[in-house]
Amino acid sequence: MKSSHEPVIVGFLCHWCAYRAADVAGMARTSYAANLRPVMVMCSSRVDPEVVVKTLRGGADGVLIVGCHPGSCHYVDGNVKALRRHTLLSELLGQMGIERERVQLFWTAASEGAFFASAVDRMTKELRALGQLRWSETVLHGKGTDRPGAGTDR
Repeated sequence: MKSSHEPVIVGFLCHWCAYRAADVAGMARTSYAANLRPVMVMCSSRVDPEVVVKTLRGGADGVLIVGCHPGSCHYVDGNVKALRRHTLLSELLGQMGIERERVQLFWTAASEGAFFASAVDRMTKELRALGQLRWSETVLHGKGTDRPGAGTDR
């Protein structure tokens, strides 16, 4: 039987491009999943991995980090730093037994409202397929995913 749970996505959106792309989507009346809870940050590099883990532990089913396109960061290389953090965080989550798809990073320009909306829709669909994140079962009790290598030390 399919669960009726709707995923909660916390989106950390950079002030300069991502948050503005969300505004453009809204002004254009582009419809997209209402699962996103946006949080504006000055730069995607300001999203600390510890905050992402706390967000998941606090009940979010997924975290979306959105920044400026590489080469267009208003803080020169903030998005490159965000990419490095995301790469390390993905590895950590996999070792904890949490599907890496639950934390996603993508780039957008302020004018790309439709692209932003489609990315939110895509992540919502992926999280629906994964189901609710049950932090205590997955992390605290070691009942990670059924995928080989998930939740194990490699």
